[in-house]
Amino acid sequence: MAQAPLPLSREDLLACYRRMRTIREFEERLHVDFSRGDIPGFVHLYAGEEATAVGIMSHLGDGDRIASTHRGHGHCIAKGVDVVDMMKEIYGRKGGCGNGKGGSMHIADLSKGMMGANGILGAGAPLVCGAALAAKVKGTKEVAICFVGDGASNQGTFLESLNLAAVWNLPAIFVVENNGYAESTSRDYGTAVDSYVDRAAGFGIPGITVDGTDFFAVHEAAGEIIRRAREGGGPSLLECKMVRFFGHFEGDAQTYRAPGENEHNRAHKDCLKLFGAAVTGSGLVKAAELEAIDREVLGLIEDAVVQAKAAPLPSAADLLTDVYVSY
Repeated sequence: MAQAPLPLSREDLLACYRRMRTIREFEERLHVDFSRGDIPGFVHLYAGEEATAVGIMSHLGDGDRIASTHRGHGHCIAKGVDVVDMMKEIYGRKGGCGNGKGGSMHIADLSKGMMGANGILGAGAPLVCGAALAAKVKGTKEVAICFVGDGASNQGTFLESLNLAAVWNLPAIFVVENNGYAESTSRDYGTAVDSYVDRAAGFGIPGITVDGTDFFAVHEAAGEIIRRAREGGGPSLLECKMVRFFGHFEGDAQTYRAPGENEHNRAHKDCLKLFGAAVTGSGLVKAAELEAIDREVLGLIEDAVVQAKAAPLPSAADLLTDVYVSY
């Protein structure tokens, strides 16, 4: 049976692969550097979940807003935030996205529509309602997207935001990144419904569940949901079933996982491998082209780390800057 044609051009496929590979190598490098004690603060890695971030963000422009989670590096990169600025921020250096004062869990770039990672579970959902309301009032056709994990999906702020978005018919999209665990608690143990789409139905919001390791499934579903929101169709919920390759946080012993679970996921549920097989199998892209991107991205990440380590630390006087906004 002939393979179905892919929905993107060769150039777009390569661009999406580059962005996914950049997320992967960024996270793999942080895993190593954090373990050596080079990085201050806490780090939560997005490796394994790249297809969801890139599949969704490939439909967005800088004017579209997103609110991320404490696991936000992948969302940043997929939204177009500069990798060097991100690395400086995570290393706590001047020149970072937040001048080195926000760190990993509060990384943001408003110029790219990235309203910020957030250390508070579910806190991005009300922010998205505000951004979506602004877009609706101004008539910009822009959308606002909130990302939550399994734990945040059970927070009151998230459920209240679903209701508010429905009542006001906002161009808001709620993405549940279902990696099976709320920190170390199994989704099946801590969540009563079988599907997060059931939550959306309770508020009269349409929803769909897709395989979050399948870039093309995410891309197709996100494209339809985003188009609907831009055209005034109101909010939607997208559940992406995915895997994370690392623990909830760096240093997590992961004793809650079954023996061999991580190894199985890396071998059989790696979204980059699945994407690579699909695009090379289509004949649009050669394996050598993907390998060249792999090498280029490794160089990019190495350069970002070098620049981050060379950047100065914030001074004591910097504590008094960026505290209030002047309108």
